[in-house]
Amino acid sequence: MKFGLLKDTKIGEHRTILTPLEIGTLVSDGQDVYVQKDAGTLAGFPDEAYVKSGATILDTAEEMYAQCDFVTKVKEIEPWEFGLLREGQIIFTCIHPASYYDQVSAILESKCIAFTAEDSHRYGSPNCEAAGKAGALKGLQYLETNNGGKGKYVGGLAGSPSINVLILGAGNVGKAALSVLTNLGAKCTVFDINIGTMRELELQYAGRVDTMLSTKENIASLLPQTDLVINSVKWQKDRTDHLIERDMLKLMEKGSVIVDISADENGAIETYRETSHDDPIYVIDGIIHYGVSNIPSVIAHSTSQAYAVSVLGHMRSIMKHGVKEACVRDGYLRRSMASYKGYLTHEETSALQKRPWIQPEVILGIEDRVLDPAPYATVTRSENYLDASSISLGDIE
Repeated sequence: MKFGLLKDTKIGEHRTILTPLEIGTLVSDGQDVYVQKDAGTLAGFPDEAYVKSGATILDTAEEMYAQCDFVTKVKEIEPWEFGLLREGQIIFTCIHPASYYDQVSAILESKCIAFTAEDSHRYGSPNCEAAGKAGALKGLQYLETNNGGKGKYVGGLAGSPSINVLILGAGNVGKAALSVLTNLGAKCTVFDINIGTMRELELQYAGRVDTMLSTKENIASLLPQTDLVINSVKWQKDRTDHLIERDMLKLMEKGSVIVDISADENGAIETYRETSHDDPIYVIDGIIHYGVSNIPSVIAHSTSQAYAVSVLGHMRSIMKHGVKEACVRDGYLRRSMASYKGYLTHEETSALQKRPWIQPEVILGIEDRVLDPAPYATVTRSENYLDASSISLGDIE
């Protein structure tokens, strides 16, 4: 199988999904590996290192898509790439299909086999850890006086108290942000809906961290003395309410900062809108908002290394066993299948885009096999099923 590492071209994206070390592993597996020119350069991995690992460098994405049976990168498939997708070609990247209607249409029209990487992580995405830690530091940066913030130091000074931080959500992102901020001396309150998680944090931090039930009323009670808000709640896309509404910004002191790591338009933070690394902030009612959607890119070298660890196994399994057997062996890979040869296989996308879908195990013909289990990727359900009897499954190997 010809395997290809594409260069990410999304504005502000510096990561690569595989470093030369992982490329070397694929070459040792006997794969024919191609790397697009400068695919890892911005993350600190030069072309020469990939060549040393056994890869062949190709100049353009057009060459990569034309020659490779399996292509991968970090971020979504961009509009200029839509026409390059081929029938039966395997795509592995962070598609975020529910959020991008046109991208899904192009994938289905191409009849490729697409996996959305963000749903494939058994132990949580390393990007979550990276976003939480780097996002916390960005929040501190914009609290600085010269950036329009309050001018408070995170851990305080003699005679001056440390900052108050409100963290929404105690998943991998929130816990990562919490680890950085508490180590730097901030006073943190974590909001979550899971009492078990709250107890774990109380024990882990020996009472140095406060926890509260995540309700709008509880959050509002603390906003007047909050300096920094970190939002890490994965907001259900069909919800119309918010945890922090625009009117609630008036409760905060001017120069306070909101870092929305979850980056959901119409999400937990009503006033969120996406920004870029080149223009990362905007101000509403005196409150600084940081809205960059790909925060891990600011630590591209470290994030690329960590991300590669999480996804390499999936790629090796697909190339060794084929799509069908790889999905039998790993439920997290199976749940990340977004499409198969023109058929939508992603439940959340079906629900939010009103498209019919078919379960991966059905279209792969493995529903009667003993399958590695995996939880649902989201709470969003869809019963808009395709009629499996009308589909010619064919040979997928």
